This record gives sequence, structure tokens and C-alpha cells, in this order.
Amino acid sequence: MKKAKKTSQQTRQAKAVPVAKEVTRKIKPKVERELWARAAGRCQFDGCNRIVYKSPLTQNRVNISEKAHIYSFSKNGPRGWGKLSERELNDIENLMLVCHDCHKDLDEDKGKRFPAHLLQRFKAEHEKRIFIVTGVDPSKKSHVILYGANIGKEESNLSPDTAKDALFPAWYPAEEYPVTLSMTWAGRDDNSSYWSTESENLTKIFEQNIRPMLARKECSHFSLFALAPMPLLTLLGSFLTDKVPVQTYQLHREPPFSWHWQTGPKNFQFLVKPPASFGNPPALVIALSDKIAHSRITDILGPNVSIWELTVAQPHNDFLKSKAQLAQFRETVRKLMVDIGHAHGKNTTLSIFPAMPVACAVELGRVRMPKADAQWSFYDHNNQAKKFIAALTIG
Repeated sequence: MKKAKKTSQQTRQAKAVPVAKEVTRKIKPKVERELWARAAGRCQFDGCNRIVYKSPLTQNRVNISEKAHIYSFSKNGPRGWGKLSERELNDIENLMLVCHDCHKDLDEDKGKRFPAHLLQRFKAEHEKRIFIVTGVDPSKKSHVILYGANIGKEESNLSPDTAKDALFPAWYPAEEYPVTLSMTWAGRDDNSSYWSTESENLTKIFEQNIRPMLARKECSHFSLFALAPMPLLTLLGSFLTDKVPVQTYQLHREPPFSWHWQTGPKNFQFLVKPPASFGNPPALVIALSDKIAHSRITDILGPNVSIWELTVAQPHNDFLKSKAQLAQFRETVRKLMVDIGHAHGKNTTLSIFPAMPVACAVELGRVRMPKADAQWSFYDHNNQAKKFIAALTIG
């Protein structure tokens, strides 16, 4: 009897011991909150970056996110458990915030193209980028300006995303959408009304969209991305002036379509070649992207002209690599304008014939001093006419 009673007691005690429950797919709220914070509400799959808190079609606020396991929740899943224990499957380190499409792609892949170590890299790189972006000092807000105008037969297409990407980590966009100064129309630079229409449009939009921002104290910095004919870029630069904090960017061909500033060459310098005499009206040749024969100037202005030249040792269309080179250009041009003013007087119109990067064209206008510099008469090479033609006047 005693033995039977003991067995019954042991049975009751055994029933009182809690049985371990199967790990649930449900993610703890604090883990989910951290996952959203680390991902900044975007899909962490490499190259997607889709916002997952609103519909991409209607823009309505809806949750289209899914929580993907790097090592599979099921031991027989696409990527197995690896070295994780069952209790570690729902930890933050094993979860990615993804959209439905990417999640489906991951699960149907069976771990072939997207093994666990690759997904871990996707997650780490995404979270590092978010950390850098959100860690920038609040004083580093920059208002992005996009300006494009038709160049010959090519339309200037500027991408807000690639422009914003070039800001980091030194700056970050102050607003979600950039300020666009472009006007869409079919005009080309061989059209007689092109220059007047484009310059009037640029002036009008600048006064409407940028001038009020300059008056606001919170607009302390601008980042300018532009693709347009040089005379228009210089006109835009003259509106901004060097009193406004502006970082002008240059589109580089190597690597393709990159706005990121690179490291410039050592011992770089600009070369200034003054004319033999100063007795004739002045003309300035800016031969940086390509060489410009002086005969092309005399064909337009006649033989009685004093030609100044600003160039580099080997002019080519991708020589401008760094912000330091652009700063050196500003310094060189400012001194050059003083020398031309002393040699020819401040009341004599200066004719300018440019072949230079877009960033230099903008900075040329920014260093202009309206009260000190003479009037500038800009010429632009026209492919149809195969020569320089008068474009617009500044000042």
C-alpha cells in the first residue's frame, strides 16, 4: 500500500511540472519596436529599401512589412537553424524587416542565392547606413536644389535619390523633396528664343522658390545639383552669390553617374595666360574641359581683342575631382577678375567663352561681385552653327 501511495504522489508531482512550450512565431513587442527602429521603416533587403509603413500605390498609411528570419524558424526551412538554439530564433539579431515581395523571394530561394551569412550582411549594412544618416548633427541640414535645362539635343534628367545620396555623411536632406528649378519644354539652344526663355524662367522660379528660403534663418545651407548650359549655370550662381553657404556638386563619369566628390590630384593648379597687350576690349577664354582656339574668338569679335585664358595643363571633361579643386578655382577666378578690371577698367564689357565643368560654371557666377565686376557677355558653343553664339548678359 505504501509503495502504491508513493507512486501516486510522484505522479501528481510530475503533473505539476510545467511542460516547455513550442517556440512561437510571434515576435515580442520590444523586439519588433527595435527592429523597426534599426530599419527606419524600410525593407532591409539589399537594393530594395522600400518604405513599409505606407502603400507604394495609394500612399495610404498601411503596414506592408513582414519579419523575416535569417536562420529559418523551421529547422527544415530554407536556411535551417545554423548554430542558433530554438530560443534564439526570434532574437533581434536573427530578424530582418522586409516587404512582402522580398520575403517571398527569400523563402522560395531555399537558401541557394541568399544564404544566412549574406542576409546578415544585408541587415548589418542597412542598419549601419541608418545609424550614419540619423547620427548626423542637426546643424548639417542642407536644402537640395535641382536645376536642369536642355543641352543641345539632350534633356537634363536629375535624380533626387542619387543627389541625396551624395550628401552623406557630411550633410543630410532638410526636406523629403528637393527644390526643382527646371522647366519642361521643347526648346533647344539653337532656337532664337531659348536663352531669353530659359533665363527668364530661371529668374522667376528662383525668386519664387529660393529667395524666400534665403530670407529664413533656418535655411543655413544648400546643396546644388545641376545639368544645364554654362551661361545658365553661371546666371544661377550669380543669384546665389558667395554669401550663401552652398555646396555645388559635379557629376563624375568615373565611376558612372556619381555625384560624390573624390580625391583630387596632387600639386594641381590652374593656369592664367594674360594677353600680350591690354589696349583692346577684353575676352576671357575658360578652357578647362577642352582647348579653345583663339581664332574662334576673333572670328566672332574681330581681331582687335585682348584675350585672357584660364586653363589647366591638360584640359579634359572629367578633370574636376575634388572640392579642393573647386575652391582653388574660385580663388583663381576672383583674383583674375580683379586683374582684368585693373587692366581694362570696370566699365568695359567682358566677353566670356567657356568650356568647363558645370560646378565651375556655377562657382564662376557665385564669385561675381556686382558692384566691382564689369558686365559679362556670355557666349556658348552651338552644335548646329558649329561656332560660339551670343547667349546672355550678366550684370
